Amino acid sequence: MRVLIVVNGLGTGGTERSLAEMLPGYAQRGVNAIVACFYRRDEGVQDGVIAAGHDVRFIEEKSVPTRARALRRLVEEERVDLIHTQLFDANMAGRLAGVGLEAPVLTSLVSMSYEPIRSTDPNISRHKLRVVRAVDGWTSRHLTNHFHAVSHAVKDAAVRALGIDPSRVTVVERGRDARRLGEPSFERRTTVREALGIDPDAPVLITAGRQEYVKGHVYLLEAMAELRTRVPGVLLLLAGRRGNASEELDTVYERLGLGDTVRLLGHRDDVPDLLAASDIFVLPSLIEGIAGAVIEAMALGLPVVASDIPSTREVLDPGGNALLVTPQQPTDLADAVATLLGDHPMMERFAEASRHRFEERFTLDRIVDRMVAMYGNVIEGNLSS
Repeated sequence: MRVLIVVNGLGTGGTERSLAEMLPGYAQRGVNAIVACFYRRDEGVQDGVIAAGHDVRFIEEKSVPTRARALRRLVEEERVDLIHTQLFDANMAGRLAGVGLEAPVLTSLVSMSYEPIRSTDPNISRHKLRVVRAVDGWTSRHLTNHFHAVSHAVKDAAVRALGIDPSRVTVVERGRDARRLGEPSFERRTTVREALGIDPDAPVLITAGRQEYVKGHVYLLEAMAELRTRVPGVLLLLAGRRGNASEELDTVYERLGLGDTVRLLGHRDDVPDLLAASDIFVLPSLIEGIAGAVIEAMALGLPVVASDIPSTREVLDPGGNALLVTPQQPTDLADAVATLLGDHPMMERFAEASRHRFEERFTLDRIVDRMVAMYGNVIEGNLSS
């Protein structure tokens, strides 16, 4: 089958990482994938995808109509069987491109963009969000054949916000390549800590994600101000590119005098090594589609402390490999981390359970098999449209 995958760009986000990891598996299973991008990225997976020999086309047009026309020409020239869109700009142009063509349009639902918590983000215009939601909803209902959701939480949110029929949504979770992530080991932990100048016995927390309001990093910084008085030598590694919340994070970091307690690392290409050097993964997010960083943390056998939100309850096993806390509550976050750090048998149980959960549900081959099966069903019209 020939599939045109339309995505904004191949940057640092979870959608981009997931796509990059699945492309080799698609090729092995007979999927001839063309990736169409609107933006070139200096950071992220773009260079690696191109270097690996995958077919990446850059659409230079700037407006939705001209992008749609360019995509339509590509579909016709390459005799594409399926148009798969991911992220808003790609969804708009890809859906419009598919009008009147035989190739069905499949859209991945990867986030919960229209949940009420989004309206509390100071960087979001409520009016613009309403307009975007209306446009997304209409094109979803009228110009899209089927949907892929990365979690049941995302599916439920899209059904509520966009008015789409739940029978038109197939849930396939994200997966990660265990070979890329590598194995956790004492030697790897020691080597990475030495390179970073971290004491071998220091309790190290890690979180990974772009610095945006919904990631809740500010609450984790506030939790660290409490933890440093309760857990001697505790250190937080915060990996992720700068974003709309960066100025606030810088201000809070300085106001709380966090100093060496927190390292704001920015974008990193060595997140798996950072995970291997850490003791606990912390996810303070307000909303998530599906937290790819948590899946990577589980693959490397880390216990998790996370916000109690629908998507984390779906991915994690509360009390089995994770402690879940009320979002936006720094003291609750600090209490959970301190509890876990103070109970080594619990940490060991959680670590083992994380690794098992990853191998049971989130290995890349399992996810690629399910995606390819869904592609075939959409192309053959075996799923609702």
